[in-house]
Amino acid sequence: MNPGDMTSELERLHADAYAWALACCRWDREEGTEVLQTTYVKVLDGRARFEGRSSFRTWLFSVIFRTAAERRRRLVVRSLRSHWSRNGHVAGPPSETPETLLAGSERSRDLTRALRRLSARQREVLHLVFYQEMSVEEASKVLGITLGSARTHYERGKRSLRRLLTERRD
Repeated sequence: MNPGDMTSELERLHADAYAWALACCRWDREEGTEVLQTTYVKVLDGRARFEGRSSFRTWLFSVIFRTAAERRRRLVVRSLRSHWSRNGHVAGPPSETPETLLAGSERSRDLTRALRRLSARQREVLHLVFYQEMSVEEASKVLGITLGSARTHYERGKRSLRRLLTERRD
């Protein structure tokens, strides 16, 4: 893919890519923005190369996913070093602001609460399938898991979500 076409595709997919980056970063806007910018730099300077083995969108989402995971690992290591240097003082968890992003109706809050109770992998698969309109197969490629595993997380996630939302209404 030539640089002009790649730039056009990145522009076309920007809104969806940003939504996926936010989901990968637990809805932290600052983290999501950093991950997306780092991803774009990797793509544009050639460290991440599109080889056409999947759709450009699927490939881009997998680069975002891996970039977010790399960033989380670096933050954990930095946090551990800081903890060790303070000789036993444990820092609190990073602040999350999903309410600011998903505030709204009571139904939206119920959905957000239910989604938080799912496993991370179930949330990721459901996000890619429902919000990013990917197939389960594409989601498996983005997440680097087998199709069977993605299908299992998808079905279990839907079943758990349905149960949690039903319990909430009752």
